[in-house]
Amino acid sequence: MQKFQEFVTIAPWTIIFTWINLIILVLIMKKLLFKPVAKMLEQREEEVSSMYQKAEEAQKSAQSLETEYTQKLTGAKEEAARIMKEATREAALRGEEIVAEAQQKASSLITKAQKEIEREKNAAVSEIKSDIASIAVSVAEKVIEKDINESDYERLVEEFINSRGDNA
Repeated sequence: MQKFQEFVTIAPWTIIFTWINLIILVLIMKKLLFKPVAKMLEQREEEVSSMYQKAEEAQKSAQSLETEYTQKLTGAKEEAARIMKEATREAALRGEEIVAEAQQKASSLITKAQKEIEREKNAAVSEIKSDIASIAVSVAEKVIEKDINESDYERLVEEFINSRGDNA
């Protein structure tokens, strides 16, 4: 039992040495383990806090960019609508100009065609007069059996045409 009592008994020197060992161990642990771990935890906390700050700044920046983008998009839509309106107005004006030009050209062509018709009509009338005159001369020569000169012929043709032209 005495053997067992040695294990169970409390020896003051053992307690003192145990406490001294414990204090030395705590000091060594504090010096070698707690301070570096605490320093590392502080650095990690600073990193996390800076990351949160950066994230908040990025979020604010993103919000301001989104607002700016929305404003620019609205401005761009308004500008596009204005450009479309202006282009539509210009197209309508150009269309009116094209129609006016086409009407003017058509009028010009009609006038030109009428002049051409009139010229052709006059040419045809002159040709017919000439043909009628030669036929009339031939007939008159045969009728009177006399040769008339060119000036008499022209005068007779003119008189004939004028008398026929007035009746027509």
